[in-house]
Amino acid sequence: MQKLGLQQSLSQKLSPQQIQFIKLLQIPTAELEARIEEELEINPVLEEGNDEPEGDEYDGDDTEDYNDDDAEDSFDDGMKDDLNVDDYLRDEDLNGYKMQGDGGGGDEEDREMPIATLSTLTDALLSQLGFEKLTEKQQVIGRQLIGSIDSDGYIRRDLEAIVNDLAFTQNVDTTVEEVEEVLHTIQGFDPPGIAARTLQECLLLQLDRKDHSNPAVVNAIRILDDNFEEFTKKHYDKIQKRLNVTEEEMKDAVNLITRLNPKPGGSSGDVRTQYLIPDFMLTNNNGKLELSLNSRNAPELKISRSYAEMLDTYDKSNKKDKAMRETVSFVKQKLDAAKWFIDAIKQRQQTLLKTMNAIIQYQYDFFLTGDESKLKPMILKDIANMIGMDISTVSRVANSKAVQTEFGIYPLKYFFSEGITTESGEDASSREVKHILKEFIDGEDKRSPLSDDKLEKMLNDRGYNIARRTVAKYREQLNIPVARLRKEL
Repeated sequence: MQKLGLQQSLSQKLSPQQIQFIKLLQIPTAELEARIEEELEINPVLEEGNDEPEGDEYDGDDTEDYNDDDAEDSFDDGMKDDLNVDDYLRDEDLNGYKMQGDGGGGDEEDREMPIATLSTLTDALLSQLGFEKLTEKQQVIGRQLIGSIDSDGYIRRDLEAIVNDLAFTQNVDTTVEEVEEVLHTIQGFDPPGIAARTLQECLLLQLDRKDHSNPAVVNAIRILDDNFEEFTKKHYDKIQKRLNVTEEEMKDAVNLITRLNPKPGGSSGDVRTQYLIPDFMLTNNNGKLELSLNSRNAPELKISRSYAEMLDTYDKSNKKDKAMRETVSFVKQKLDAAKWFIDAIKQRQQTLLKTMNAIIQYQYDFFLTGDESKLKPMILKDIANMIGMDISTVSRVANSKAVQTEFGIYPLKYFFSEGITTESGEDASSREVKHILKEFIDGEDKRSPLSDDKLEKMLNDRGYNIARRTVAKYREQLNIPVARLRKEL
Protein backbone atom coordinates (compact mmCIF):
# COMPACT_ATOMS: atom_id res chain seq x y z
CA MET A 1 0.00 0.00 0.00
CA GLN A 2 1.40 3.35 -1.04
CA LYS A 3 1.70 6.11 1.58
CA LEU A 4 2.23 9.82 1.36
CA GLY A 5 4.72 11.55 3.62
CA LEU A 6 6.94 14.58 4.05
CA GLN A 7 10.71 14.35 4.14
CA GLN A 8 13.11 17.15 4.96
CA SER A 9 16.58 17.18 3.42
CA LEU A 10 19.48 19.55 2.82
CA SER A 11 21.32 19.83 -0.48
CA GLN A 12 24.02 22.11 -1.81
CA LYS A 13 23.22 24.02 -4.97
CA LEU A 14 25.12 26.59 -6.96
CA SER A 15 23.70 29.08 -9.40
CA PRO A 16 25.14 29.25 -12.93
CA GLN A 17 26.95 32.46 -11.97
CA GLN A 18 28.64 30.80 -9.02
CA ILE A 19 29.66 27.80 -11.11
CA GLN A 20 31.16 30.12 -13.71
CA PHE A 21 33.11 32.03 -11.05
CA ILE A 22 34.46 28.80 -9.50
CA LYS A 23 35.67 27.52 -12.84
CA LEU A 24 37.32 30.83 -13.71
CA LEU A 25 38.93 31.12 -10.28
CA GLN A 26 40.72 27.80 -10.40
CA ILE A 27 42.31 28.17 -13.85
CA PRO A 28 45.78 29.79 -14.02
CA THR A 29 46.65 32.87 -16.05
CA ALA A 30 48.05 30.81 -18.91
CA GLU A 31 44.62 29.24 -19.51
CA LEU A 32 42.53 32.36 -18.86
CA GLU A 33 43.27 33.88 -22.27
CA ALA A 34 42.09 30.73 -24.04
CA ARG A 35 38.92 30.67 -21.91
CA ILE A 36 38.15 34.30 -22.79
CA GLU A 37 38.73 33.64 -26.49
CA GLU A 38 36.33 30.71 -26.28
CA GLU A 39 33.65 32.88 -24.66
CA LEU A 40 34.12 35.60 -27.28
CA GLU A 41 33.56 33.02 -30.00
CA ILE A 42 30.37 31.49 -28.59
CA ASN A 43 28.77 34.75 -27.36
CA PRO A 44 28.45 37.51 -29.99
CA VAL A 45 27.22 39.95 -27.31
CA LEU A 46 30.62 39.93 -25.60
CA GLU A 47 33.31 42.18 -27.06
CA GLU A 48 36.83 43.26 -26.26
CA GLY A 49 37.15 46.82 -24.99
CA ASN A 50 36.72 48.94 -21.87
CA ASP A 51 33.61 50.98 -22.60
CA GLU A 52 31.20 50.99 -19.68
CA PRO A 53 27.49 50.45 -20.48
CA GLU A 54 25.54 53.68 -20.57
CA GLY A 55 22.11 54.35 -19.13
CA ASP A 56 20.19 53.35 -22.24
CA GLU A 57 22.05 50.04 -22.55
CA TYR A 58 21.13 46.64 -21.21
CA ASP A 59 20.82 46.36 -17.42
CA GLY A 60 19.33 42.89 -17.22
CA ASP A 61 15.70 43.94 -16.62
CA ASP A 62 14.45 45.19 -19.98
CA THR A 63 12.15 42.35 -21.09
CA GLU A 64 9.56 41.86 -18.37
CA ASP A 65 6.73 42.03 -20.91
CA TYR A 66 8.13 39.00 -22.72
CA ASN A 67 7.84 36.57 -19.83
CA ASP A 68 5.06 34.49 -21.38
CA ASP A 69 5.19 30.72 -21.32
CA ASP A 70 7.23 30.16 -24.50
CA ALA A 71 9.95 32.70 -23.84
CA GLU A 72 10.19 31.96 -20.12
CA ASP A 73 10.60 28.23 -20.67
CA SER A 74 13.32 28.85 -23.23
CA PHE A 75 15.26 31.07 -20.85
CA ASP A 76 14.69 29.00 -17.73
CA ASP A 77 15.95 25.81 -19.38
CA GLY A 78 19.19 27.49 -20.33
CA MET A 79 20.20 29.81 -17.53
CA LYS A 80 17.90 30.68 -14.64
CA ASP A 81 17.28 27.60 -12.49
CA ASP A 82 19.62 26.74 -9.67
CA LEU A 83 21.76 23.75 -10.53
CA ASN A 84 23.10 20.95 -8.39
CA VAL A 85 26.81 21.38 -7.73
CA ASP A 86 27.39 17.64 -8.28
CA ASP A 87 26.37 18.04 -11.93
CA TYR A 88 29.20 20.46 -12.55
CA LEU A 89 32.04 19.80 -10.15
CA ARG A 90 33.79 16.63 -9.08
CA ASP A 91 34.00 15.79 -5.42
CA GLU A 92 36.92 17.62 -3.92
CA ASP A 93 39.29 16.37 -1.28
CA LEU A 94 40.84 19.37 0.46
CA ASN A 95 43.45 17.55 2.48
CA GLY A 96 44.35 20.38 4.79
CA TYR A 97 47.28 22.42 3.57
CA LYS A 98 48.74 19.60 1.49
CA MET A 99 46.46 20.30 -1.52
CA GLN A 100 47.55 17.33 -3.59
CA GLY A 101 45.00 18.32 -6.21
CA ASP A 102 42.01 20.57 -6.56
CA GLY A 103 39.02 18.77 -8.05
CA GLY A 104 38.59 19.80 -11.64
CA GLY A 105 35.48 20.75 -13.50
CA GLY A 106 35.17 18.37 -16.39
CA ASP A 107 36.63 18.62 -19.85
CA GLU A 108 37.27 22.35 -19.67
CA GLU A 109 39.91 21.95 -16.98
CA ASP A 110 41.40 18.78 -18.49
CA ARG A 111 41.79 20.25 -21.96
CA GLU A 112 45.38 20.79 -23.08
CA MET A 113 46.76 23.16 -25.65
CA PRO A 114 47.77 21.37 -28.87
CA ILE A 115 51.49 20.96 -29.54
CA ALA A 116 53.35 20.49 -32.78
CA THR A 117 53.87 16.94 -33.94
CA LEU A 118 57.44 15.87 -33.19
CA SER A 119 59.52 12.86 -34.16
CA THR A 120 59.26 10.27 -31.39
CA LEU A 121 61.89 7.85 -30.12
CA THR A 122 60.10 5.00 -31.90
CA ASP A 123 60.17 6.89 -35.22
CA ALA A 124 63.90 7.55 -34.84
CA LEU A 125 64.66 3.89 -34.09
CA LEU A 126 62.51 2.61 -36.97
CA SER A 127 64.31 5.00 -39.30
CA GLN A 128 67.69 3.61 -38.20
CA LEU A 129 66.37 0.06 -38.57
CA GLY A 130 65.58 0.78 -42.21
CA PHE A 131 69.25 1.48 -42.95
CA GLU A 132 70.38 -1.92 -41.64
CA LYS A 133 70.99 -4.80 -44.06
CA LEU A 134 68.53 -7.23 -42.52
CA THR A 135 66.33 -9.97 -43.92
CA GLU A 136 62.57 -9.44 -44.07
CA LYS A 137 62.18 -11.70 -41.03
CA GLN A 138 64.78 -9.74 -39.08
CA GLN A 139 63.02 -6.48 -40.01
CA VAL A 140 59.79 -7.85 -38.52
CA ILE A 141 61.62 -8.92 -35.36
CA GLY A 142 63.30 -5.50 -35.17
CA ARG A 143 59.96 -3.65 -35.41
CA GLN A 144 58.53 -5.90 -32.69
CA LEU A 145 61.51 -5.17 -30.41
CA ILE A 146 61.32 -1.42 -31.01
CA GLY A 147 57.61 -1.51 -30.21
CA SER A 148 58.48 -3.19 -26.90
CA ILE A 149 60.82 -0.39 -25.77
CA ASP A 150 59.51 1.61 -22.81
CA SER A 151 59.48 5.40 -22.70
CA ASP A 152 62.75 5.47 -20.74
CA GLY A 153 64.52 3.36 -23.38
CA TYR A 154 64.47 -0.14 -21.82
CA ILE A 155 63.09 -3.48 -23.01
CA ARG A 156 61.63 -5.07 -19.92
CA ARG A 157 59.69 -7.86 -21.62
CA ASP A 158 61.28 -11.30 -21.55
CA LEU A 159 62.62 -12.31 -24.96
CA GLU A 160 60.62 -15.55 -24.81
CA ALA A 161 57.44 -13.48 -24.49
CA ILE A 162 58.48 -11.47 -27.56
CA VAL A 163 59.06 -14.75 -29.46
CA ASN A 164 55.49 -15.78 -28.56
CA ASP A 165 54.15 -12.37 -29.64
CA LEU A 166 55.83 -12.76 -33.02
CA ALA A 167 54.29 -16.21 -33.45
CA PHE A 168 50.74 -15.20 -32.51
CA THR A 169 50.52 -11.66 -33.93
CA GLN A 170 52.98 -11.70 -36.86
CA ASN A 171 52.87 -15.41 -37.73
CA VAL A 172 56.69 -15.45 -37.54
CA ASP A 173 58.37 -18.56 -36.20
CA THR A 174 61.64 -17.59 -34.51
CA THR A 175 63.88 -18.37 -31.54
CA VAL A 176 65.26 -16.43 -28.58
CA GLU A 177 68.72 -16.55 -30.21
CA GLU A 178 67.45 -14.90 -33.41
CA VAL A 179 65.63 -12.23 -31.45
CA GLU A 180 68.71 -11.55 -29.32
CA GLU A 181 70.83 -11.17 -32.47
CA VAL A 182 68.51 -8.44 -33.79
CA LEU A 183 68.39 -6.90 -30.32
CA HIS A 184 72.17 -6.45 -30.33
CA THR A 185 71.83 -4.62 -33.65
CA ILE A 186 69.24 -2.24 -32.19
CA GLN A 187 71.43 -1.67 -29.13
CA GLY A 188 73.93 -0.11 -31.51
CA PHE A 189 71.43 2.61 -32.48
CA ASP A 190 71.29 6.11 -31.07
CA PRO A 191 70.79 7.20 -28.35
CA PRO A 192 73.56 5.13 -26.71
CA GLY A 193 72.25 2.59 -24.20
CA ILE A 194 68.90 2.14 -25.96
CA ALA A 195 67.06 -1.21 -25.81
CA ALA A 196 68.97 -2.39 -22.71
CA ARG A 197 67.26 -4.89 -20.45
CA THR A 198 68.85 -3.72 -17.20
CA LEU A 199 70.57 -0.63 -15.87
CA GLN A 200 73.87 -2.51 -15.83
CA GLU A 201 73.53 -3.39 -19.51
CA CYS A 202 72.48 0.17 -20.35
CA LEU A 203 75.61 1.67 -18.77
CA LEU A 204 77.89 -0.93 -20.32
CA LEU A 205 76.43 -0.26 -23.78
CA GLN A 206 77.36 3.40 -23.38
CA LEU A 207 80.87 2.59 -22.16
CA ASP A 208 81.43 0.23 -25.11
CA ARG A 209 81.25 3.26 -27.44
CA LYS A 210 84.00 5.11 -25.60
CA ASP A 211 87.73 4.99 -26.15
CA HIS A 212 88.99 1.74 -24.60
CA SER A 213 92.55 3.06 -24.50
CA ASN A 214 91.42 5.35 -21.70
CA PRO A 215 92.17 3.67 -18.31
CA ALA A 216 89.07 5.26 -16.77
CA VAL A 217 86.86 3.56 -19.38
CA VAL A 218 88.52 0.17 -18.79
CA ASN A 219 88.16 0.48 -15.01
CA ALA A 220 84.56 1.62 -15.34
CA ILE A 221 83.73 -1.46 -17.44
CA ARG A 222 85.43 -3.71 -14.87
CA ILE A 223 83.44 -2.08 -12.07
CA LEU A 224 80.11 -2.56 -13.83
CA ASP A 225 80.90 -6.02 -15.16
CA ASP A 226 82.17 -7.65 -11.98
CA ASN A 227 81.24 -5.34 -9.11
CA PHE A 228 77.89 -3.83 -10.04
CA GLU A 229 76.12 -4.77 -6.78
CA GLU A 230 78.91 -3.28 -4.67
CA PHE A 231 78.87 -0.16 -6.88
CA THR A 232 75.15 0.41 -6.31
CA LYS A 233 75.78 0.22 -2.56
CA LYS A 234 78.81 2.55 -2.90
CA HIS A 235 81.23 0.09 -1.32
CA TYR A 236 84.11 1.82 -3.07
CA ASP A 237 86.79 0.58 -0.70
CA LYS A 238 85.97 -3.06 -1.46
CA ILE A 239 85.95 -2.42 -5.22
CA GLN A 240 89.24 -0.53 -5.08
CA LYS A 241 90.98 -3.39 -3.29
CA ARG A 242 89.45 -6.00 -5.59
CA LEU A 243 90.53 -4.17 -8.76
CA ASN A 244 93.88 -3.17 -7.27
CA VAL A 245 93.66 0.42 -8.49
CA THR A 246 94.70 3.71 -6.91
CA GLU A 247 92.21 6.06 -5.27
CA GLU A 248 92.61 8.55 -8.13
CA GLU A 249 91.94 5.86 -10.77
CA MET A 250 88.89 4.71 -8.82
CA LYS A 251 87.58 8.27 -8.62
CA ASP A 252 88.02 8.82 -12.39
CA ALA A 253 86.12 5.61 -13.18
CA VAL A 254 83.27 6.42 -10.79
CA ASN A 255 82.99 9.98 -12.17
CA LEU A 256 82.78 8.56 -15.69
CA ILE A 257 79.98 6.14 -14.72
CA THR A 258 77.95 8.83 -12.92
CA ARG A 259 78.00 10.98 -16.08
CA LEU A 260 76.31 8.24 -18.15
CA ASN A 261 72.60 8.45 -18.98
CA PRO A 262 70.53 5.91 -16.98
CA LYS A 263 67.41 6.67 -19.06
CA PRO A 264 68.43 6.92 -22.73
CA GLY A 265 64.82 7.18 -23.88
CA GLY A 266 64.08 10.12 -21.59
CA SER A 267 65.37 12.71 -24.05
CA SER A 268 63.05 11.71 -26.88
CA GLY A 269 61.22 14.34 -28.86
CA ASP A 270 57.80 13.75 -27.33
CA VAL A 271 58.79 15.32 -24.00
CA ARG A 272 56.91 18.55 -23.37
CA THR A 273 58.35 21.64 -21.70
CA GLN A 274 56.06 23.49 -19.34
CA TYR A 275 56.55 27.11 -18.37
CA LEU A 276 55.41 28.69 -15.13
CA ILE A 277 53.63 32.00 -15.83
CA PRO A 278 53.21 34.18 -12.72
CA ASP A 279 49.71 35.37 -11.84
CA PHE A 280 51.02 38.07 -9.48
CA MET A 281 53.92 40.53 -9.58
CA LEU A 282 55.44 41.55 -6.24
CA THR A 283 57.96 44.41 -6.11
CA ASN A 284 59.88 45.92 -3.21
CA ASN A 285 59.65 49.70 -3.46
CA ASN A 286 62.09 51.01 -0.83
CA GLY A 287 60.94 48.50 1.76
CA LYS A 288 57.26 48.69 0.78
CA LEU A 289 55.85 45.58 -0.91
CA GLU A 290 53.58 46.37 -3.86
CA LEU A 291 51.37 43.69 -5.40
CA SER A 292 49.85 43.73 -8.87
CA LEU A 293 48.06 41.22 -11.06
CA ASN A 294 49.57 39.93 -14.26
CA SER A 295 47.97 42.07 -16.98
CA ARG A 296 46.55 38.92 -18.55
CA ASN A 297 44.29 38.59 -15.51
CA ALA A 298 42.63 41.94 -16.26
CA PRO A 299 41.17 41.68 -19.77
CA GLU A 300 39.10 44.55 -21.15
CA LEU A 301 35.64 43.19 -21.94
CA LYS A 302 32.33 44.91 -22.61
CA ILE A 303 28.76 44.19 -23.71
CA SER A 304 28.03 44.96 -27.34
CA ARG A 305 26.09 48.22 -27.60
CA SER A 306 24.41 47.11 -30.82
CA TYR A 307 22.81 44.09 -29.11
CA ALA A 308 21.64 46.20 -26.17
CA GLU A 309 20.07 48.65 -28.62
CA MET A 310 18.55 45.71 -30.51
CA LEU A 311 16.78 44.57 -27.34
CA ASP A 312 15.47 48.08 -26.78
CA THR A 313 14.12 48.12 -30.34
CA TYR A 314 12.36 44.78 -29.82
CA ASP A 315 10.76 46.20 -26.69
CA LYS A 316 8.92 48.75 -28.87
CA SER A 317 7.80 46.22 -31.48
CA ASN A 318 4.90 43.76 -31.71
CA LYS A 319 5.02 41.64 -28.54
CA LYS A 320 2.48 39.07 -29.74
CA ASP A 321 4.75 37.67 -32.45
CA LYS A 322 6.05 34.25 -31.27
CA ALA A 323 9.19 34.42 -33.46
CA MET A 324 9.90 37.84 -32.01
CA ARG A 325 9.53 36.51 -28.47
CA GLU A 326 11.99 33.68 -29.18
CA THR A 327 14.47 36.16 -30.66
CA VAL A 328 14.19 38.37 -27.60
CA SER A 329 14.69 35.35 -25.33
CA PHE A 330 17.87 34.38 -27.22
CA VAL A 331 19.30 37.91 -27.12
CA LYS A 332 18.48 38.23 -23.41
CA GLN A 333 20.22 34.93 -22.64
CA LYS A 334 23.34 36.08 -24.44
CA LEU A 335 23.26 39.47 -22.74
CA ASP A 336 22.88 37.85 -19.32
CA ALA A 337 25.68 35.39 -20.06
CA ALA A 338 28.01 38.22 -21.15
CA LYS A 339 27.19 40.27 -18.05
CA TRP A 340 27.75 37.27 -15.76
CA PHE A 341 31.06 36.47 -17.47
CA ILE A 342 32.36 40.02 -17.04
CA ASP A 343 31.25 40.06 -13.40
CA ALA A 344 32.94 36.66 -12.81
CA ILE A 345 36.21 37.97 -14.28
CA LYS A 346 36.08 41.02 -11.98
CA GLN A 347 35.22 38.88 -8.97
CA ARG A 348 38.13 36.57 -9.89
CA GLN A 349 40.53 39.52 -9.87
CA GLN A 350 39.27 40.73 -6.48
CA THR A 351 39.51 37.26 -4.92
CA LEU A 352 43.01 36.69 -6.27
CA LEU A 353 44.27 40.01 -4.89
CA LYS A 354 42.52 39.52 -1.56
CA THR A 355 44.03 36.06 -1.08
CA MET A 356 47.53 37.02 -2.21
CA ASN A 357 47.56 40.13 0.01
CA ALA A 358 46.69 37.91 2.98
CA ILE A 359 49.54 35.51 2.12
CA ILE A 360 51.97 38.44 1.85
CA GLN A 361 50.80 39.80 5.19
CA TYR A 362 51.23 36.38 6.81
CA GLN A 363 54.68 35.73 5.26
CA TYR A 364 55.81 39.37 5.16
CA ASP A 365 59.35 38.71 6.44
CA PHE A 366 60.02 36.16 3.72
CA PHE A 367 58.78 38.39 0.89
CA LEU A 368 60.91 41.21 2.24
CA THR A 369 64.16 39.23 2.50
CA GLY A 370 63.73 35.99 0.52
CA ASP A 371 65.10 34.05 3.50
CA GLU A 372 63.40 30.63 3.68
CA SER A 373 64.04 30.47 7.42
CA LYS A 374 61.59 33.38 7.80
CA LEU A 375 58.67 31.32 6.47
CA LYS A 376 56.00 30.72 9.09
CA PRO A 377 53.83 27.61 9.35
CA MET A 378 50.68 28.35 7.35
CA ILE A 379 47.68 26.28 6.34
CA LEU A 380 44.65 27.01 4.16
CA LYS A 381 42.49 27.73 7.18
CA ASP A 382 44.81 30.55 8.31
CA ILE A 383 44.30 32.49 5.09
CA ALA A 384 40.60 31.61 4.87
CA ASN A 385 40.04 33.09 8.33
CA MET A 386 41.97 36.26 7.43
CA ILE A 387 39.91 37.02 4.32
CA GLY A 388 36.60 35.60 5.53
CA MET A 389 36.27 33.06 2.73
CA ASP A 390 35.83 29.32 2.53
CA ILE A 391 38.87 27.02 2.58
CA SER A 392 37.88 25.63 -0.84
CA THR A 393 38.13 29.13 -2.34
CA VAL A 394 41.64 29.62 -0.94
CA SER A 395 42.57 26.17 -2.22
CA ARG A 396 41.47 27.06 -5.76
CA VAL A 397 43.64 30.17 -5.69
CA ALA A 398 46.68 28.52 -4.11
CA ASN A 399 46.61 25.29 -6.07
CA SER A 400 47.29 26.67 -9.55
CA LYS A 401 48.75 30.17 -9.16
CA ALA A 402 52.27 31.60 -8.85
CA VAL A 403 53.85 34.89 -7.79
CA GLN A 404 56.93 36.57 -9.23
CA THR A 405 59.22 38.10 -6.62
CA GLU A 406 62.71 39.59 -6.66
CA PHE A 407 63.94 36.15 -5.57
CA GLY A 408 62.24 34.14 -8.32
CA ILE A 409 58.83 32.71 -9.22
CA TYR A 410 57.10 30.70 -6.49
CA PRO A 411 53.92 28.58 -6.70
CA LEU A 412 51.53 29.72 -3.97
CA LYS A 413 51.52 26.15 -2.60
CA TYR A 414 55.16 26.75 -1.66
CA PHE A 415 54.12 29.04 1.20
CA PHE A 416 51.81 26.51 2.86
CA SER A 417 53.54 24.15 5.29
CA GLU A 418 53.02 22.38 8.58
CA GLY A 419 54.51 23.59 11.85
CA ILE A 420 57.05 22.13 14.28
CA THR A 421 57.36 23.23 17.89
CA THR A 422 60.82 24.37 19.00
CA GLU A 423 62.30 24.11 22.49
CA SER A 424 61.34 27.73 23.12
CA GLY A 425 57.68 26.88 22.43
CA GLU A 426 57.54 28.73 19.10
CA ASP A 427 56.25 27.24 15.86
CA ALA A 428 58.75 26.75 13.04
CA SER A 429 57.82 26.01 9.44
CA SER A 430 58.66 22.55 8.14
CA ARG A 431 60.19 24.33 5.16
CA GLU A 432 62.58 26.09 7.53
CA VAL A 433 63.58 22.72 9.00
CA LYS A 434 64.09 21.28 5.51
CA HIS A 435 66.29 24.24 4.62
CA ILE A 436 68.51 23.62 7.65
CA LEU A 437 68.52 19.87 6.97
CA LYS A 438 69.74 20.51 3.42
CA GLU A 439 72.46 22.81 4.79
CA PHE A 440 73.68 20.02 7.07
CA ILE A 441 73.78 17.51 4.21
CA ASP A 442 75.43 19.94 1.78
CA GLY A 443 78.17 20.61 4.32
CA GLU A 444 78.79 17.00 5.35
CA ASP A 445 81.96 15.03 4.64
CA LYS A 446 80.99 12.97 1.60
CA ARG A 447 83.48 10.28 2.62
CA SER A 448 81.40 9.75 5.76
CA PRO A 449 77.87 11.13 5.19
CA LEU A 450 75.58 11.96 8.10
CA SER A 451 73.05 9.29 9.04
CA ASP A 452 69.44 10.17 9.89
CA ASP A 453 70.23 9.59 13.58
CA LYS A 454 73.06 12.13 13.44
CA LEU A 455 70.89 14.60 11.55
CA GLU A 456 68.17 14.18 14.18
CA LYS A 457 70.65 14.99 16.96
CA MET A 458 71.98 18.04 15.09
CA LEU A 459 68.45 19.39 14.58
CA ASN A 460 67.60 18.75 18.23
CA ASP A 461 70.73 20.67 19.21
CA ARG A 462 69.39 23.57 17.12
CA GLY A 463 66.19 23.49 19.17
CA TYR A 464 63.91 21.63 16.75
CA ASN A 465 62.01 18.80 18.44
CA ILE A 466 61.97 16.34 15.58
CA ALA A 467 62.05 12.54 15.43
CA ARG A 468 64.32 10.45 13.23
CA ARG A 469 61.41 9.21 11.11
CA THR A 470 60.47 12.84 10.42
CA VAL A 471 64.06 13.55 9.38
CA ALA A 472 63.82 10.62 6.96
CA LYS A 473 60.51 11.92 5.61
CA TYR A 474 61.88 15.42 5.00
CA ARG A 475 65.04 14.01 3.41
CA GLU A 476 62.94 11.96 1.00
CA GLN A 477 60.79 14.99 0.17
CA LEU A 478 64.00 16.82 -0.72
CA ASN A 479 64.96 13.89 -3.00
CA ILE A 480 68.11 13.26 -0.97
CA PRO A 481 69.19 9.59 -0.75
CA VAL A 482 70.24 7.80 2.42
CA ALA A 483 73.75 8.31 3.81
CA ARG A 484 75.13 5.14 2.21
CA LEU A 485 74.17 6.34 -1.28
CA ARG A 486 75.59 9.83 -0.68
CA LYS A 487 79.06 8.47 -0.05
CA GLU A 488 81.76 9.70 -2.43
CA LEU A 489 85.48 9.05 -2.85
